[in-house]
Amino acid sequence: MLQSKEKLVAEWFNKGQHDLETAQLLYQQEGYPEIIALHIQQALEKYLKGYLIANGWQLRKIHDLEELLNSAIKFDASFADFLDVCRRATKYYMDSRYPIGEVEDYTIKEIKGLLDMAVKLIVRIKAKNKRLNY
Repeated sequence: MLQSKEKLVAEWFNKGQHDLETAQLLYQQEGYPEIIALHIQQALEKYLKGYLIANGWQLRKIHDLEELLNSAIKFDASFADFLDVCRRATKYYMDSRYPIGEVEDYTIKEIKGLLDMAVKLIVRIKAKNKRLNY
């Protein structure tokens, strides 16, 4: 049985919210910056995929937030304001996820800035989806 688009979008948003709340809790508890960054990236990925699915986008396996955001920009140009945060979150994700040699250490201040911008993007996604009745 195929899932309704509304239910699928809600599930993506719900999973994204779990990652966002995890990132916020880890930040409050002074957790590892790279793990906080991982959850920020995952939250943004899930919210962007939910938004795109709501707009008729065909789900595919992708973790590059810049690419996902560029797809979202095709539906709403105002998302271009968040290109930098998506680039940074993708880089942090790759650095924290895979042992690729020399990895940059991120300060908690950098992570806090990323978290704040991620929340702003998620708020924008939610507002745009309300207009779509999701």
